[in-house]
Amino acid sequence: MTIHTPDWVKHAVFYQIFPDRFAWSARVAKPNNLQPWDSPPTPEGYKGGDLLGVVERLDYLQDLGITAIYFTPIFQSASNHRYHTHDYYQVDPMLGGNRAFRELLEACHRRGMRVVLDGVFNHASRGFFQFNDILENGPHSAYLDWFFIEGWPLHPYDGARPANYRAWFNNRALPKFNTDNPQVREFLMQVAEHWIRQGIDGWRLDVPFEITTEGFWQEFRQRVKAINPEAYIVGEVWRDARQWLQGDQFDGVMNYLFAGPTIAYAAGPRVDPAQVVGRDYVTSPPLTGAEYARVIDDVVTLYDWEIQLTQLNLFDSHDTARLLTIARGDRSSVRLATILLMTFPGAPSVFYGDEIGLEGGVDPDARRTMPWDRPETWDMAALAYHKRLIELRHTLPALRTGTFHTLYADDAVFAFARKLENQTVIVVVNNDDQPRRVSIPVAGMLPDGHDLIARYGNYRNRIIHGTLEVQAPARDGLILA
Repeated sequence: MTIHTPDWVKHAVFYQIFPDRFAWSARVAKPNNLQPWDSPPTPEGYKGGDLLGVVERLDYLQDLGITAIYFTPIFQSASNHRYHTHDYYQVDPMLGGNRAFRELLEACHRRGMRVVLDGVFNHASRGFFQFNDILENGPHSAYLDWFFIEGWPLHPYDGARPANYRAWFNNRALPKFNTDNPQVREFLMQVAEHWIRQGIDGWRLDVPFEITTEGFWQEFRQRVKAINPEAYIVGEVWRDARQWLQGDQFDGVMNYLFAGPTIAYAAGPRVDPAQVVGRDYVTSPPLTGAEYARVIDDVVTLYDWEIQLTQLNLFDSHDTARLLTIARGDRSSVRLATILLMTFPGAPSVFYGDEIGLEGGVDPDARRTMPWDRPETWDMAALAYHKRLIELRHTLPALRTGTFHTLYADDAVFAFARKLENQTVIVVVNNDDQPRRVSIPVAGMLPDGHDLIARYGNYRNRIIHGTLEVQAPARDGLILA
């Protein structure tokens, strides 16, 4: 079958926002018992971030070069992360409700920025009306077959007793939907359609591999794309996702297959095992340039090229420790990884605050608040290179849709080209603590006598006898065009 993915995603730079922690606005009324904004994050409790706070920071995001925002869940919920959905049709009032979301969506679209929402369709919450009806009415509820009830009585809060219903990851706060029930399936399809009609630009799907109902995701795609053929459907699948990426389900996945080896190469022996334990991406052992090249060549060829260009590339998220903390505070590791992130096929995604050196260990620590009122804590060098690399991605089309060619790899250096029609961009990265002089073969890629000027880094050279001689800086990279 011919695979079609949304063209805009291939040209997008995403920014992931955890709404409770990004920014708050005085225009949104708040309850009184909020945690101090600068206090350490906890599993429970709220900081009070909201959607109008995002609206008021759109100038910042646009100046950074962001063209799309992925929001973790925004629907009404009794949790700060809002993966415990109470009402799929109401934006959480603490975020400003539906009115604030409408203002946000219109403000983003006026700026040419896209908005992707998090769809939690495998499970609901104890506060979801149909499940709450079961808690109130027991075996007399009309909604018994919306979930998997295994015995009576139910124990939704008493961890010392069996829950007597199926829940995601045995977390009794998250009762699992029975998607084999046509009524449940239709309910979820209508939720997806509703927000696409409201104007969102796509769905990020939470734990989609947990829904095994035959044809569910195929129907989801058909119904979403019938309303907006250019809507982006991206799944949270950490490993090989080929079964979902055949053109009939998702346009891409969160590309942890890129994240893991990129961390293993960029951070190498600096990786703190305590920050990656239990996560489904492989960040160790450290990779040499040659080993990284072999892994990345496999990643690039794993999916159809049309799918590869709409992968959501990242190296951290709300589900992981931040890369700066994984690398034990080594800022050059983040810089190396960011060079690769912004030059690799697929849409790059920046987790809010990474661009200013925000730290954070495993959940909930990675979900720290954005320190708007403490600019002295910002890593301005990191902000500058994020802006520069994002600008290059926007100005060099080959970095967005050009073909990918590995050119050179040794124990420390990895070099590749992105080629689109008459534009060739060469990227050289070096994870050694010392500069490395290397000879990169480019015969057939670029002609002799061709001048290459550094668009990132400080270098200029001419190709002689099919070879490009470069001085790769220590723990840094070059982008030549």
